[in-house]
Amino acid sequence: MIRLPIGLAALCLTMSAIAAEPFDDKFRQLDELLPTPTTIRTASGAPGHAYWQQRADYQIRASLDEANRAITGAETITYHNNSPDTLSYLWVQLDQNIYKPNSDARTTATVPSRDGWAKARGPEDGVKFDAVRTLLEARTFPGGFNIKSVKDANGRPLNFVINRTMMRIDLPQPLKAGARVAFSIEWNYNITESKVLGGRSGYEKFDDKNDLFEIAQWFPRMAAYYDVYGWQHKQFLGAGEFTLEFGDYDIQLTVPADHVVASTGELQNPDAVLSAAQRERLRQARSATKPVVIVTQAEAEAKEKTRAAGTRTWHFKAKNVRDFAFASSRKFIWDAQGYKKGNTDVLAMSYYPKEGNPLWEKYSTQSIIHTIDQYNKYSFDYPYPVAISVNGPVGGMEYPMISFNGPRPTKDKKTGELTYSKRTKYGLISVIIHEVGHNYFPMVVNSDERQWTWMDEGLNSFVQYLAEQAWEEHYPQSRGEPRVIAEYMKSRNQVPIMTNSESVLQFGNNAYAKPTAALIVLRETVLGRELFDFAFKEYAQRWKFKRPTPADFFRTMEDASGTDLDWFWRGWFYTTDAVDVSVDGISEYSIGTKDPEVEKAWKRAQRDAEPVSITDQRNKGTLPRRIDAHPELKDFYNEHDDFTVTNKDRNTYNTAVEDLEDWQKALLKEGKHLYLVDFSNLGGLVSPLVLEIQLASGKKYIERVPAEVWRYSPKKITKLIITDEPMVGLTQDPYWETADTDTSNNSWPRKATPSRLELYKAQQPQNDLMKDFNEKLKTKEDKAAATDAQKAE
Repeated sequence: MIRLPIGLAALCLTMSAIAAEPFDDKFRQLDELLPTPTTIRTASGAPGHAYWQQRADYQIRASLDEANRAITGAETITYHNNSPDTLSYLWVQLDQNIYKPNSDARTTATVPSRDGWAKARGPEDGVKFDAVRTLLEARTFPGGFNIKSVKDANGRPLNFVINRTMMRIDLPQPLKAGARVAFSIEWNYNITESKVLGGRSGYEKFDDKNDLFEIAQWFPRMAAYYDVYGWQHKQFLGAGEFTLEFGDYDIQLTVPADHVVASTGELQNPDAVLSAAQRERLRQARSATKPVVIVTQAEAEAKEKTRAAGTRTWHFKAKNVRDFAFASSRKFIWDAQGYKKGNTDVLAMSYYPKEGNPLWEKYSTQSIIHTIDQYNKYSFDYPYPVAISVNGPVGGMEYPMISFNGPRPTKDKKTGELTYSKRTKYGLISVIIHEVGHNYFPMVVNSDERQWTWMDEGLNSFVQYLAEQAWEEHYPQSRGEPRVIAEYMKSRNQVPIMTNSESVLQFGNNAYAKPTAALIVLRETVLGRELFDFAFKEYAQRWKFKRPTPADFFRTMEDASGTDLDWFWRGWFYTTDAVDVSVDGISEYSIGTKDPEVEKAWKRAQRDAEPVSITDQRNKGTLPRRIDAHPELKDFYNEHDDFTVTNKDRNTYNTAVEDLEDWQKALLKEGKHLYLVDFSNLGGLVSPLVLEIQLASGKKYIERVPAEVWRYSPKKITKLIITDEPMVGLTQDPYWETADTDTSNNSWPRKATPSRLELYKAQQPQNDLMKDFNEKLKTKEDKAAATDAQKAE
């Protein structure tokens, strides 16, 4: 411990080390990265008075051919040019073209690395080809849209050009600002088997010879045109999702007569497609306190066994949505429950085959209602009349008012009963929260998914995390927790969050988990819940039914919270820096009183606390001393040591006390303990300090220091800590709330890292000198057996 002269007690709370290399200002503004504000998108992050966006209304008539697993349709699109620009052509998305054998997605796809193949070796010691099955099947599957015609409102053909997953329609007359144009398209395509070709829609075939269809990206859709990018016609490669315009939909779907259809929008003709009993159950569900079964399992099982002849047409309408999807099957059990609160009046509904029970009937609709209840708190009231969860082959995918979710029970090998694990249960709840939550981001807050995946997946995963915490205490830990993302942030395979969807290396970590962790850190550690929740809700309110960009989010969060967060966005979103704060050392100080009685006693105690040298230990009692044999040699200095207080010392002290100012006298009386703590920023990402200080009495308390502590020296700082009693321990980030990637250097004194020493390791394989010979012999035996089998055939 070092004694500080009283004059040094006026030290600043932070002492910054002088960097030997060029200064890296982590707190500089994002001016060089963010676009210049305009009257369309303001500096505050809000839509400006000149904000505009396009609109597209759809009328669609389509038929589901179950036998051939195909869709045939005709649509009329009314496109509203609300931009200030004159458009001579329009771009339309043809997402099904990703399934053409020569699509970019197929021709640029790669197989797993050789290392990955080696890891895939199973008990048969062969390479498993599941990972490449999609590539093999895609070579022969006749996928993609067949565009039969494109015509204007008068039925005259329009010139069009198909560029892979995009189609340009040339207009006979330029479409002026404020004008609208109507045109029609006829098409058909073959539906993919989801478990074979993957993707975000498709069909599933069951052992009972029935199919379940989840249909999306099923009609030519208008590409987005907006102020930042113009036409968003980046090719669809599979990862980057969809950028769409809002509009009204009028949809008629013709399906097998015994099918039940779940769909975006409200059913317009229940009398034509539902029985009287089903309509009555649906009426009761609106005011029920628990889910009401509309189509029972017994009714669904009866239809599975005897197929009805003919078809039925289901008519739906949806207002102000950016997309439309549906599901259809005779296997569907259907339950529903109403939820009404504030401006939300919604019918939550679940559709699932019997293979989904007993899990789905217990948790699906309840999860929908919970999602809406929680998301409303943090954004806005759910604006649509229905919210649907469908169990089918698609593991998790979202569309307006409807989502496709995968988890199911598995059959017990002994009893044959369907049962589910803890992981499956919470997997279902979480995926429903996530996919229904997408109604808010991006189905209403309509970000450009083709460009920035994190703007919908990251923001939605963050609110999903909040909703999960409100489901039950100790909800199984989900990705996004700061402590969970720390391992990824150490990885060399990172790219910045602000990377286009198609260039992201680890999609789950980069687009889902890391943005979630960043927002949790921002909410819990940087801003606090009150400021964060107000700002986040302001963003959702400002941009509902509009198209925000990353800059709009960043600026709104700063504007509404009243906090400069450029350092946070730069570190978390634009770099691959990590949080790694090291506690390098601590020097203990106390304030020098100048009082010789106190100071010399303090020095004596310091001397007495020093270790006795090994020489003195061994000499004591064994080495004869001359002064002991001749006491006449002793004088004044033998009777008094260096710690004896003299009159001169007292006179000097009295003079010094007279010169002290009042604040210095007060500080002397308080008897504070001072510590200079050295910190290093090893990860590069500046972070607040969260310091747990432990005192000699056992008391612990938290001292929070804003990230701006690093503003003058982003790599090394020295912080002055003042305590009322001696400090015996200090831990940086004690709750693992900052995503610190190395907690082993966070404490003083250093803490041992706990682990387990496994004594019971699997037996190591013996050195088999005959291994190669035996393998060759086995190969010969296998070939011989195969030859004999062929001869037998």
